[in-house]
Amino acid sequence: MRLHSPSMSELHAFVTAARLGSFTQAAEVLCVTQGAISRAISRLEAHFGQPLMHRNAHGLTLTETGRKLYDGAQAPLHAIEALSTELRADDRRLRLTLSSVPTLASAWLVPRLPDFHQRHPDIQLGFSAYRRNEDFSGAKPDASILSGTPDQWPGWHADYVIGREMVVICHPGRLAARQAKGLWSTPQGLLGEPLLYHTNGRENWGQWFAAAGVPRASVTLSNGFDQVSILIRAVMADMGIAVLQRCLVRDELQAGRVAAPFPELAIRIDRGYHLCAPAQRRDHYALACFRQWLLETASLDPDVMAAGAPA
Repeated sequence: MRLHSPSMSELHAFVTAARLGSFTQAAEVLCVTQGAISRAISRLEAHFGQPLMHRNAHGLTLTETGRKLYDGAQAPLHAIEALSTELRADDRRLRLTLSSVPTLASAWLVPRLPDFHQRHPDIQLGFSAYRRNEDFSGAKPDASILSGTPDQWPGWHADYVIGREMVVICHPGRLAARQAKGLWSTPQGLLGEPLLYHTNGRENWGQWFAAAGVPRASVTLSNGFDQVSILIRAVMADMGIAVLQRCLVRDELQAGRVAAPFPELAIRIDRGYHLCAPAQRRDHYALACFRQWLLETASLDPDVMAAGAPA
């Protein structure tokens, strides 16, 4: 059967321009150029073989044929648009785009994701590029795991996940050598060592020593690194010692690639990893499922269990 109806894009251009009385405003609403609106309507007029509207100093005037098309096309276009929105929403509810601090994603989150996919095989989880200063100004991500304190994100939903539990790590050989000399019997003994740090966590050493009863004024930092993975490598190369979230270095500790001089010294800092999302996305079905799984999984982490539920 030969179709006599024009394309949807041309009809949308015509109806929007006729409703607003302006090519310029129609272009803004449809996110195209004014020229694209003009060309679409020209194609529509060529399709019907007659003019549909006239442009003058006062705006747009519909011809008799243009009025018939406008009156007849409005309702069907609205119905199709509403149905398309509904169908896309049904599709989106099973899709979740997430961003995360890269080190946490690789060291802690990704190894646990098979369990999430097993529980929710219908949900498609994808990752977008991580932005340290995420503001959710774009369409993606739906949520982001960020490092900080909840007061940094007013107006957002921010759930603490993990990462407040800190541990000092060093090269196993350095630990053995210091212990052989009777050093490092107390945390104050670490002050003479090169204190490596993450550039976004300069205060972590001060908080750790303060919690261990060592005055902050005594703390002098050494080399800084802007990536946790490089900082861990620096410790493995015996460049110095570092204090990091235990969840990021548990594999290295268990494998013996690094050592903890004071593993029993449980110290928590203010910062941690939080699942953040704008309030308007909190009812997203896939996000709700992921949030429930993520918080449940984190609650089973040994350090989180030992510390108890956060306030």
